[in-house]
Amino acid sequence: MKLSELAHDVLETSMRQNRVSAKQREEITALVAMLPEDRVLLYKNVVSNPLGDIYRYSIHIRIQHMLTFVTFLTLAFTGLPIHFFEAFWAEPFNSLLGGVGITRVIHRTIAVVMIVSMIYHLFTITFGSLVRIRAGKFDIRRTIIPLWKDVRDFREDLQYFAGKRPQRPEMDKFNYKQKIHYFAAAFGNGVMVLSGSTFLFPDIWAMILPTSMAAHWQELMRLSHPHEALLALLVIAFWHWYNVHLAPGRFPMQWTFLTGKITREHQMEEHFLEYLRNLVELPAERKMLQDVLDSRELVADSIQAGQHPGHKGTES
Repeated sequence: MKLSELAHDVLETSMRQNRVSAKQREEITALVAMLPEDRVLLYKNVVSNPLGDIYRYSIHIRIQHMLTFVTFLTLAFTGLPIHFFEAFWAEPFNSLLGGVGITRVIHRTIAVVMIVSMIYHLFTITFGSLVRIRAGKFDIRRTIIPLWKDVRDFREDLQYFAGKRPQRPEMDKFNYKQKIHYFAAAFGNGVMVLSGSTFLFPDIWAMILPTSMAAHWQELMRLSHPHEALLALLVIAFWHWYNVHLAPGRFPMQWTFLTGKITREHQMEEHFLEYLRNLVELPAERKMLQDVLDSRELVADSIQAGQHPGHKGTES
């Protein structure tokens, strides 16, 4: 496979950060050269465990995701009946919980858990980044931070689905869709925490804001809180769940949020640059890939012809 300049740089950076030996470097370079130019042919022929093959998320991230998942749904299904308490569907729901007063207590208690989960998440990603920086293994391309490359990936992915490109772009550990999901959720959580605080501490907000603005601010937050919750619920149900669990190749469920592992096929298709790092970091993955290439006869034509392709060239 003729790696693009970006893919070659990612591979070289990973080998440098992981301090691979000369022998390992030669092994990795030779293996990558053997890959077929058509990545679709590659990821459609690998062996993948539906429960996942390659570790992607730590136990901390999985716990945070589960806390976010549980608290979000609980907050949505207790908060909406509070706001629309006179609606025909809200009254029986509130009665089931013991009345709207009890529903409010549950809602506010779960809100505290959600805020703790947000703090836990911020601590994890900050501390983890500092550890990687100290070890000399930090690469901003592996983070959730948006980069200009995500804009190019978005454009090229649209071209692929429109039939104007033979392959999807080489995307990193977090692709553009995941970054949109993440920051949309972060913005929504921020709005919910900010607006919710105005209900719990109206006196504090009245002291902070000018008198002429306080009443308008309270009304804005009163409208923002339930409508942001409803918007988030729709986005999660129809966008996030579809992309993660219901899309072709993922249905009926992707297990990554439970096992912390991603399937080899998925990693190659949507996170090819991260898969190159996996080849550097995981000797067992190199052996598995070598076996697949040999057994499925997928070795690049240039290798079969006795040639050794250079590491640069057009994007594979």
